[in-house]
Amino acid sequence: MIKGYYYLHTNGDLIFKTTQPEVESGGFVRRVWSINTEYRATAWLLCIEALALGANKSRVDELVDKWGLTDQDAEIFAERFFIILRKDGNAWMAAFSDFKNKQDSQCGFGTTALEALAELAKPGLE
Repeated sequence: MIKGYYYLHTNGDLIFKTTQPEVESGGFVRRVWSINTEYRATAWLLCIEALALGANKSRVDELVDKWGLTDQDAEIFAERFFIILRKDGNAWMAAFSDFKNKQDSQCGFGTTALEALAELAKPGLE
């Protein structure tokens, strides 16, 4: 059941509304996500995509804390969506299931699993 909507404002703010915001061409809404608190993947997708699209990191971090999204939880999310997620030295690396090597495959890196997943998502969202 949808509990509400978050939208990404052109200024980077991530805003919650109980009703779906209007999306107009050339308007201030960049992206809208519905949130179903019974399906945890919606929280992950919102945070990954919002961060990839340039949402204010502090706001994304608030939602990460609110929903308890951890690096360990990210590993479960990644497995369910056929994404490779692992530590690479001190950083996290995310790649699609067709990963061959870092030079030839699309990868995302970050100090957290979320940051790595957002970097991986960027090319498909921009």
